Amino acid sequence: MIFSKNPIIRHQQIFNLIAPFYSALDKQVKKGFGKAIKQVLEEVDLKNKSVLDLGTGPGAWAALFKKYGAEKVHGIDFAEKMIHRAQKRYAPQITFSVDDATNLVKFEDNSFDIVTASFMLHGFGRDYREKILKEMKRIARELIIVNDYYGKTPLIAQILEYFEKSDYKNFKETFCDELKIFFPLVKRKKASWGTSVYFAYKK
Repeated sequence: MIFSKNPIIRHQQIFNLIAPFYSALDKQVKKGFGKAIKQVLEEVDLKNKSVLDLGTGPGAWAALFKKYGAEKVHGIDFAEKMIHRAQKRYAPQITFSVDDATNLVKFEDNSFDIVTASFMLHGFGRDYREKILKEMKRIARELIIVNDYYGKTPLIAQILEYFEKSDYKNFKETFCDELKIFFPLVKRKKASWGTSVYFAYKK
């Protein structure tokens, strides 16, 4: 398969392609998410919150917000096959739709308490990333939460990022500063080896 040179279409092609193999990685992914959500719970009370999860994939990250008290959780992904897997696992307790995180106009200002993304934002170049951050801020009433790379990246992840042609190396260096462009209060908490949870508050 020849991947598109357009970064958005290329990401969509890759994640539709790997969707059937996610079950094999599920145990390891959920283990990492379990460590990350502990950092979230230490920082934020999720009870009765509404949450929008960008790049939800098969829905495991979104499901943790629901499990720990969020009242309403909606996940989006531009890979249709990922959304099908998420719906089979977690609907109707969580709602899902096929949408593009770089085009969020369907969501109104301040329509969710929290907007989150897990291992998505590093995949885009800084221009795209800042566009998404601006939209995340617009949609979130309170804060955004990002679970993503920080520090040394495991080899298997480096291989995937190579094929994805992601911006993960620059992301690790500049993401906190990027958040500070849009948010007055930014925190970062280590989740596990090679990852952190970033919190950015609107006020």
